Amino acid sequence: MTESPLVSVVILNWNGLADTRECLESLKSVSYPRMRIILVDNGSENDEADKLEGEFGETIELIRSDENLGFAGGANLGIQRAIDDGADYVLLLNNDTIVDPEFLPRMVDSVRQLPDFAAACPTTYFYDRREVIYSTGGSVSLWRGSARQIGRGKRMRAARSKIVERDYADGVCMLMSRAAIRDVGMLDEEYFSYWEETDWCARAREIGLKCYYVSDATIWHKAARSRDPDPGFQYLYRRNALMFVRKRGTALQFASALATHVLFFGPFYLLKHPTKIARIIPEAKALLWHASNRPRQGSLG
Repeated sequence: MTESPLVSVVILNWNGLADTRECLESLKSVSYPRMRIILVDNGSENDEADKLEGEFGETIELIRSDENLGFAGGANLGIQRAIDDGADYVLLLNNDTIVDPEFLPRMVDSVRQLPDFAAACPTTYFYDRREVIYSTGGSVSLWRGSARQIGRGKRMRAARSKIVERDYADGVCMLMSRAAIRDVGMLDEEYFSYWEETDWCARAREIGLKCYYVSDATIWHKAARSRDPDPGFQYLYRRNALMFVRKRGTALQFASALATHVLFFGPFYLLKHPTKIARIIPEAKALLWHASNRPRQGSLG
């Protein structure tokens, strides 16, 4: 019988001790024979790295970063360690998730025979609404500078075993092949956080690889905790959405996306949420970033 591929699960912790504990506890029940867990502490406070090492030291490999490198930078530390350790697949997993015991074998079994496989994601449900879908991967529009999580808000149906192509695999839980990482490269750290997995998947598709959704693999995500719409999130998300278009699209697509964000997305949001007027400040800073900076790696010039 063929030996199961080695999967390294990479989890980032940044001042999220309680969530990370629950995630690691849920991974103990995973029924996959060759799984390693790499925990990257991204410059947390209050000795969180020490606490997690003390509680889970026998089941995790801990990497400590002295500063918060963002999701992309922290994940890259874990990805590189996984590759150095001989992993066949790397699974990026948000620390604010819990997993079904069968999610990993179902994902690996679904993708291991696909010659064009780059990345895949499971069905992700909301943690506090257990039968409501958070994401099944997504679609991207370079003309609008937008990404849409397919299935979000729909209620769970009977699980069927199928694998469907997506523009990108959601970074909440993204299984990547060693071969794809070799050919595509690491996550782009200029994004810091948000859109980095979308960019990676777009780069994979540019060289003929594909991203997928595995329907019968399931996890649950505490979405509100990682996507709290504070000014930092608002700035990075808007900046990165437009940076994605500048890196992966054409000058015309960037002009179209910029107009869509300024003339449609912004005004529509304020009409719907008139009390959120303070959002204008980080949004304006995001636009000003593009007026005075040129993204690395694929800039339009």
